Amino acid sequence: MLITQSAGNFLKRKHTINIGDGILDLSIPCIMGIINLTPDSFYDGGTLNSESEVLERVETMLEEGASIIDIGAVSTRPGSSQTTAKEELERLLPHAKSIRSHFPDVALSVDTWRAWVAERIVDEIGPVIINDISGGTMDFNMFETIGRLQVPYILCHIQGTPETMQDNPYYQDVVREVSASLSEGVRKLAKYGAADIMIDPGFGFGKNLDHNYKLLNRLDSLKVFQLPVVVGLSRKSMVYRALDTDPENALNGTTVVNTLALLGGADILRVHDVKEAVDALRIFLQLKESL
Repeated sequence: MLITQSAGNFLKRKHTINIGDGILDLSIPCIMGIINLTPDSFYDGGTLNSESEVLERVETMLEEGASIIDIGAVSTRPGSSQTTAKEELERLLPHAKSIRSHFPDVALSVDTWRAWVAERIVDEIGPVIINDISGGTMDFNMFETIGRLQVPYILCHIQGTPETMQDNPYYQDVVREVSASLSEGVRKLAKYGAADIMIDPGFGFGKNLDHNYKLLNRLDSLKVFQLPVVVGLSRKSMVYRALDTDPENALNGTTVVNTLALLGGADILRVHDVKEAVDALRIFLQLKESL
C-alpha cells in the first residue's frame, strides 16, 4: 500500500521504500503483479494488446491484493533477443502514463535495464521503482542514473545476458557468489547516492535447476543485507521442469515455491497470478501469528 509522507511515525518503520512523496510499506510482505507488454514473454506474451486490456488487468490485480504493478516491454526469457531502446520506450510509455493517470496512488515499477528508458519514464510520469534484471551489468550508466533520479531500484543478479544466461551456467558456490555480486552492486549504488535499494537473487537468470533450489533453500542468508528481498519465481522453468510440465500448468507449483520464499524471508513476491499469491501470503501470516 502506498501512503503519504504525512503519516508521521510510520516513517520510523524499518522496511519502507520512498517513491516520490509516497511510502511503500514493507513491514509485511507484499505482492507485485506482472504486466507484460511484450509479444514474446515466456508465459503471457502478446495477451495484452490495448490500453483497455492493460487497465483492466491492473484493476483486477489491485482488487486481488497487489501492492505494486510491474510493467515491462522487453522479454527476458532465456535466449530472447533484445528490442531497441526506442521500441521499448514506445511500448512502455503510453501504458505507464495511462496506469499513472487511472491509478495515481499505485506503486508502479518499470522493468528495464536501460538507464535512458528509466530516465525518460521518470521524466514523463514521475518517480517509479526501476526493476533492472541485469543489476547494472547491461548498461553501465544505470547506477549513476538511479543515484541522480533518487528513485527506488531493484538490484537483480544475473550471469550473462538473456541471450546467453542459460548456456551452461557455472558456479563454485552459487549462494556465496550471488551474495558477493549483490554486495558489490549495493556498494556501487551507495557510492552514487542511491537511497532505496531492493535485492533480487535472480532466479532463472543464469542458473540451472540445482542453482535455483540452492538459492531458494538459503534465501534467508540475504537478510544480512538488511534490505528488502524481491523474489520472482512465477511459472519459471525451475517450477515446471521440476514438475515435468509447462508454464501454463505451473500455478500450483508456483504457489508452493512462493510459500517457501516467504518462509525464507522474501519481502516482495513478483507474480503473474496475484490472487493465489495473496492466498499464500495470508496463510503465511496466519502461521506467523501462531508462533
